[in-house]
Parts: sequence; structure tokens; C-alpha cells
Amino acid sequence: MDTNGIKDLKVREKQEVDLSVEQTRPGLVFTPDVDIFETENDIILLADMPGVKAENLTIDLRENVLTLSGYSDDEENRDTSVLISEYEVGKYYRQFNIAEVVVQDKIDAQLSDGTLRLTLPKVEKAKPRQITVKTA
Repeated sequence: MDTNGIKDLKVREKQEVDLSVEQTRPGLVFTPDVDIFETENDIILLADMPGVKAENLTIDLRENVLTLSGYSDDEENRDTSVLISEYEVGKYYRQFNIAEVVVQDKIDAQLSDGTLRLTLPKVEKAKPRQITVKTA
């Protein structure tokens, strides 16, 4: 904390992933920062992937493993001379084991301002019910 009692903000650098597989595309590979929330009906994942466009983003869920993969490039600045460069471009990659069973055809993914919002609806649990016995 500083002397005014206000907490100092610390900039967190992008973290590069150490992948054990060989990449076919050269460049850095980053781990996107995520927040994961759970409601009674959904799992909601927010992932920071600045510079990634929807067409460069892949979301895959198979055998309870959720994989996020995307890349950002510097195509907007290809015809310019770089004066200062602090923004790093590269690939984003992260995997999660999903413990809950989700309804795959109702998964919703929205990408806005570099943030991916992924809503994974949980399978509705069987509701207990009384079974009426009929006589024949």
C-alpha cells in the first residue's frame, strides 16, 4: 500500500505457456487469464484474449476437456514503422477439465473487446418424483 492507504496497482505481464508439443506456427504462446463462475444452471468462463478475432478462435469440448485456442497478429501495423512496441502478439492456449456434464448444443460463446464469455449450461439433474402404482 502507498502512504494514502490506496493499494498500488501492479501490472501483470503476459505469461508464456511451456508447451510439450511442437508448434507449426512460429511465435509466442500465452496463457489467457480467466475467471470461472458457477451458477445453479451454468458454468461461466471469462478469458482475456486481446487482439484475437472470432475467426481466429477455436473452442473445443470433448471428453470433458475444454480447449481454448486463438491467435492475434499484428496485421493492422504491417505497413508502418515501429517506434515503440510493448504489445506482444501470439497464440493463446488453455485447457480445462470440466467436472460437470454440460449441454453441448446450448453452449454460448461471445467475444467482445478481447474478452471471451463462454456459457456452459449444465445438464438438468433428474428431479425426484412420486410414482403412482396402478392396480390391474
